[in-house]
Amino acid sequence: MSVATPRAPRLREVLASPKMLAIFVLGAASGFPNQITESALQAWLKDTGASNTAIGVMSYVALPYLLKFLWAPLVDRYPLPFLGRRRGWMLATQVALAVSIGLLALQNPALALTPVSACAVAIVFFSATQDIAIDAYRADVSLPAERGMAAAAANLGYRPAAWLASACALIVAQYFGWRPAFLILAGVMLCFCVASVLAPEPAAAHQPRSLRESVVMPLKELLGTPSAATLIAVVLLFKVGDAFANKLFTPFMMDVGFSKAEIAIIVKSLFTASTVAGTILGGIFMVRLGLLQSMLAFGLLQAASNLLYCALVLAGKSYAVMAAAVVIEHLAAAMGSIALTALIMALCDPRYSAFQYALLSVLALLPRYSLGYPAGWIADHGGWYDYYVMSFVLALPGLAMVWLTRRSIVALDATRGAS
Repeated sequence: MSVATPRAPRLREVLASPKMLAIFVLGAASGFPNQITESALQAWLKDTGASNTAIGVMSYVALPYLLKFLWAPLVDRYPLPFLGRRRGWMLATQVALAVSIGLLALQNPALALTPVSACAVAIVFFSATQDIAIDAYRADVSLPAERGMAAAAANLGYRPAAWLASACALIVAQYFGWRPAFLILAGVMLCFCVASVLAPEPAAAHQPRSLRESVVMPLKELLGTPSAATLIAVVLLFKVGDAFANKLFTPFMMDVGFSKAEIAIIVKSLFTASTVAGTILGGIFMVRLGLLQSMLAFGLLQAASNLLYCALVLAGKSYAVMAAAVVIEHLAAAMGSIALTALIMALCDPRYSAFQYALLSVLALLPRYSLGYPAGWIADHGGWYDYYVMSFVLALPGLAMVWLTRRSIVALDATRGAS
């Protein structure tokens, strides 16, 4: 039996349903803190004269995003004594995020990086915990027929909010300084508490009764097939080149000559629009190509598109070259993400999809959050041209793994389609 591709909800459908409106706004709450410790923090450090190596090292503050599966069972088993099992955690983490962002505004990275690092780690930790609670809420509140629309509504909220936080920080910092920028972000983050308070309460859900039920059995199912190790290697390697290319995206654009305001208004707008377009195109082409051909085609395209930034290095500050590079690279990267997401979904057992998806998604994100130091070192010692050549080279092992495991991927896709 074929599986219908979930369509994106129309705006009026989202606004007409309190449940979908809550999922949309909570998706925005999930995306809003993401770029504060990425793009905004990198630009702040760049303004203070920090080296690319130091900026790359600072990117490791995002590691809690990779480790959230370790405390996800605690969030699942121990509800807070207010607002129910999911909304209590959502509200608590949103307040903690607002406080942490406010504390970040009071720091001065030119004097000491340790307090800045501590605030950034706190922001990422509370953001990752908020993600756990919001993802669980979305799963609990959505009926089976609503899951496609719920996922689309969450994505519609997430990406514009992540772009808005970054753009707001860069524009305000350009004209008024970084302290007002982060204080405004803290205030906006606090406003998301209203969504947690007003969100419809989900029905009572099953709570894990033992560690074996919540962790051991899903792991046993995931690793129990002969091809499991090689397919997991594909998940880990497929986006390495793309993750490396985007690791120091904001410092690169600043070094080329674009101002913070130009990055916020022009570059980030192109970034967001092309990512949304690439997501749509990836879904359309996947229906025609299937999983294996999509991974090969999209993977090759996302690897080659990284080389467009070499042209920007040679051209210098050129709006035309920048627009072409950003749009094509992010179109390709989004299409590659669609293929990788489809592979992760195919690897999950429906009985244990929550934990297995969280674990596999952490592996997929590992390159993004672990390449900070080598990325900064290569940018400082080899220059930006060599940096983007290296991003192309790093994409090749993932493509090779897709080809080597092609029979397993075809079989997995056939099984998923049949089920």
